[in-house]
Amino acid sequence: MSSFLKFINPVRIGLVLSALWLTGCATTQPSDSAAAEAEALLAQLNNEYSYSTQSDPLGAYLANRSKADVITTYSHTRDNQNPTLGASNHQLANTALNYLGVKYRFGGSAPSSGFDCSGLITYVAEKSLGLKLPRRAEEMARLGESIKRNHLQKGDLVFFNTNGARYSHVGIYLGDNKFVHSPRTGSVVRVEDMSIAYWKKRYNGARRLASAQ
Repeated sequence: MSSFLKFINPVRIGLVLSALWLTGCATTQPSDSAAAEAEALLAQLNNEYSYSTQSDPLGAYLANRSKADVITTYSHTRDNQNPTLGASNHQLANTALNYLGVKYRFGGSAPSSGFDCSGLITYVAEKSLGLKLPRRAEEMARLGESIKRNHLQKGDLVFFNTNGARYSHVGIYLGDNKFVHSPRTGSVVRVEDMSIAYWKKRYNGARRLASAQ
């Protein structure tokens, strides 16, 4: 708890938001020094207080919400400079976060019964975007636009090889190398870090849904 209180120090948050305002102003050209300062502050926050992948995903998400709010604010300032990126990217990701803690169930496609990985995606896509997706992860991997890893944005679908087959697992990218997914039997919908060795080794690529552009 003490590290969390340290993280949300209002002076430090104010410094970050001030830097973000300078880099995100629509009427002025942001200076290189202001952008660099914002990036440095966000990097420092990432190092000091990273997302938890503990067994209590809802508690972990709530505990990290202040950090997520800062990162989301920064993401919006950059997204607003890219007219090809729509708000639906964020709707897809934000809706998925409403189901943190829902148990995994093979073949599950509703929060009342549980989700498997693709069941979570199909449910969230229809609820947030009115979009009906194919049921299997490998079929979803044929949709939309292929996205390079260094161009990932919040709401992109990220794919992994978790059972010896390409595109056998899918989640939704949140930004900051994090994604939300329904992992496996005995687990629950949670946020995880794509930069850890397990997920880096199994990463297959990403797609951006056409309706989210």
